[in-house]
Amino acid sequence: MRFKKPLDVLLKEAGESGAGTLKRTLSSFNLVTMGIGAIIGAGLFSLTGLAAANNAGPAVVISFVIGAIGCAFAGLCYAEFASMIPIAGSAYTYSYATMGEFVAWIIGWDLVLEYALGAATVSISWSQYLIKFLHLFGLQIPPQWTMSPWETAAQANGVVVHGYMNLPAVFVIVCLSLLLIRGSRESAFVNNLLVILKVAVVLVFIGVGWQFINPSNYHPFIPDNTGKFGEFGWSGVFRGAGVVFFAFIGFDAVSTAAQEAKDPKRGMPIGIIGSLLVCTVLYVLFSHVMTGLANYKDFKDSAAPVAIAIEKTPYAWLQEGIIVAILCGYTSVILVMLMGQSRIFFTMSKDGLLPKVFSKVHSKFQTPYMSNLFFAGFVSLFAAFVPVRVVGEMVSIGTLFAFVLVCIGIMVMRKSDPNTPRPFRAPWVPFVPIAGVVICMAMMISLPGDTWIRLAVWMAIGLVIYFFYSKKHSLIRKGVVSVPKDPEPPMA
Repeated sequence: MRFKKPLDVLLKEAGESGAGTLKRTLSSFNLVTMGIGAIIGAGLFSLTGLAAANNAGPAVVISFVIGAIGCAFAGLCYAEFASMIPIAGSAYTYSYATMGEFVAWIIGWDLVLEYALGAATVSISWSQYLIKFLHLFGLQIPPQWTMSPWETAAQANGVVVHGYMNLPAVFVIVCLSLLLIRGSRESAFVNNLLVILKVAVVLVFIGVGWQFINPSNYHPFIPDNTGKFGEFGWSGVFRGAGVVFFAFIGFDAVSTAAQEAKDPKRGMPIGIIGSLLVCTVLYVLFSHVMTGLANYKDFKDSAAPVAIAIEKTPYAWLQEGIIVAILCGYTSVILVMLMGQSRIFFTMSKDGLLPKVFSKVHSKFQTPYMSNLFFAGFVSLFAAFVPVRVVGEMVSIGTLFAFVLVCIGIMVMRKSDPNTPRPFRAPWVPFVPIAGVVICMAMMISLPGDTWIRLAVWMAIGLVIYFFYSKKHSLIRKGVVSVPKDPEPPMA
């Protein structure tokens, strides 16, 4: 028997209010900016040049469109689920309703890779950009306090120093966790400001750079293939789409805030699809201007391709603006990732699969403060003591795995609950979810082998916790929540 959480129970939980529940304060605008906050990070400023120089040339704009379409398949599935089941928990909740408790646990545990380790990864990069920003004002943090113990740095005098811990990364994690405890409305206000700042810088770059575009840089628009798959030509455009696909990751974080949305059935689809649309337009315009200012070959092996493009304009001050935009971008990504992770553990705890401490709600702020505090410590440990390469590689595979299960869940739910009201319906089912599964699985297969090993180890740890704790404390298994019986097989 599969222990699935009945849809009517989920809908009842979504309508609950009062003590022990989350406060509904987020408007549709807040949800859109939350999605933009999670999507637009420094990836826009680095992946664009990488994909242009190595794969697609100026046709990287097409790569962004293809990447957006791939994300849209999963996004449409998320939007349907979020409108049907407007409750915190994202893919975990959707899996519980469609594929049962065991699969729900797998995806809930997997989402730690996307949200918690995602926040750790971004905080480490935030630390490096903070150092660059402080250098503009002649300030410096001792390098030992900006690296993990596994990393070294050569100083100007040639002396090599070992890291102690990444203190700035811990600082931003703790500060944003305390902000989240203070309340969703306050967190949304800060996120809105950060999103406005970074989008403003992106728009300034597009507006200022447009007038200095050199049309000759667009010829050839799709460079001839070198003879190897993925190196220019149309195969390069599609390989480029695989590279920039990860610049779109983050829109699913909107679905974790469903229980704090004022009108989730309307607001969740708007937040998910709206943030994807806004970011796609910005990405296409940004990449068009960047490859127009400088030849795509100039971006080869460059960690800062935008700086190369800005050199083609008389406005050197844009360099500082880009650093500010990256800092704002990273900060809003960390904020949304921490919020999403705490809400997932809140929901899992309410179901009995995790200790009750994770579903404790602050009496004044109505936020899952104990979950926030736990992840302030947990994420800080990874940010302080683990190199960015190790945590970063685990984020992508966890995210794509979640996308796959959500797409499968839509097809299951259309069969099991065809008459349930759907304020938003994903179009062209089953084509859309099948396409989402195929594209996401293709991305997973392309990841390095050691990433799969780490995923297997992480999942093994999760299975031990499930069979020794979660299974014994599950409210559904205890009969607290009624479970519909599996249908009897038809008579021969």
